[in-house]
Amino acid sequence: MENEEQNKKESIGGVKGIIREALSVLLYLAIVFVLTYFVVEYVGQRTVVSGSSMESTLSDGDNLIVDKLSYYFKEPERFDIIVFKFQHEENTYYIKRIIGLPGETVRIDSDGTIFINGNELEESYGNEIILDPGLAEEPITLGEDEYFVLGDNRNGSSDSRDPSVGPVSKDWILGRAWLRIWPLSEFGILKHQ
Repeated sequence: MENEEQNKKESIGGVKGIIREALSVLLYLAIVFVLTYFVVEYVGQRTVVSGSSMESTLSDGDNLIVDKLSYYFKEPERFDIIVFKFQHEENTYYIKRIIGLPGETVRIDSDGTIFINGNELEESYGNEIILDPGLAEEPITLGEDEYFVLGDNRNGSSDSRDPSVGPVSKDWILGRAWLRIWPLSEFGILKHQ
């Protein structure tokens, strides 16, 4: 009789141990899920470059980590490489370089020279002379939360010169391209300035 009661107690203790272990695993998985969600939503996200609009800085197929946290603490700066939501297509993001900042006037001359507030922009990111100034043939004055962006492959990029893109609103910006993780031969932090 005592053995039966002892076996029942051990059996109940074993079931409680299994339940405790299962709850522990579920709690662990819930914590991992919440932390992963937090990191992807607010800190960093992997993205893949599609196309050649940022050649030679970024290439088709490059895998990047986008820093989504920085712009909570500071404003985007000229020459930052940003990822932003394309407003005319669901789940489509573009990656471009900031050229014009809020409140500035941007114009691109017929010879491809970029002017900010009437002064020639000193920069070395574009690989070639801009052949089509697009919307920026006429001066574009940016709003208080707008940015003018260009691809580094100036003649192979759909960017703020294109009416379908235009100036980029700050609330469209996902984050700043931070780290190239693939290909491994190009692994490293991206230079912006």
